[in-house]
Amino acid sequence: MMSISFKELMTVSFILFAVIDILGCVPIIVQLNRQSSGIQSGKTTIAAGLIMFAFLYLGEYILGFIGLELGSFAIAGSIILFLLAMEMVLGISIFKHGTTGSTSIIPVAFPMIAGVGTITTLLSLKATYSDLSMIVAIFVNLAIVFMVLKFVPFIEKVFGKSGLDVMRKVFGIILLAMAVQLFKQHFFA
Repeated sequence: MMSISFKELMTVSFILFAVIDILGCVPIIVQLNRQSSGIQSGKTTIAAGLIMFAFLYLGEYILGFIGLELGSFAIAGSIILFLLAMEMVLGISIFKHGTTGSTSIIPVAFPMIAGVGTITTLLSLKATYSDLSMIVAIFVNLAIVFMVLKFVPFIEKVFGKSGLDVMRKVFGIILLAMAVQLFKQHFFA
């Protein structure tokens, strides 16, 4: 029988939460809601979940097919996490985010929620943490994503723009430290 470590679950959940940065996406989601017929929280959450689980289970096979080790991908992932954290902390754009197609799927489900950072993080974390922790952490984050998408106008009123900016920077600093730790674990192993 599989058991789950609460500490491990919290770590994986928090890393995914910081990478997905759904609260930091609220201003963008508000703007997209105004420009389109609205974002469907259920459809978006399901699409993001399918993408995450597909890469969690098929990502290793894809890497193996092209001849990459999971440890090497974990190091590359830690660099991506580092750059994502720098975006969050410094308020700059390093990665380009597309805005074409269905608003619920593109750009919200992919690449905003289940984008390059999330996919890379999942594959990087899989090298260190148990599958059970990964699965539960994905579901925890999908539940948070659903709730945030459902109540985005309320969240915007409660935190305001400056509150959301502060939260994004705090999560960015924590993510930066986690990226360095992940790099150290796999580079110096």
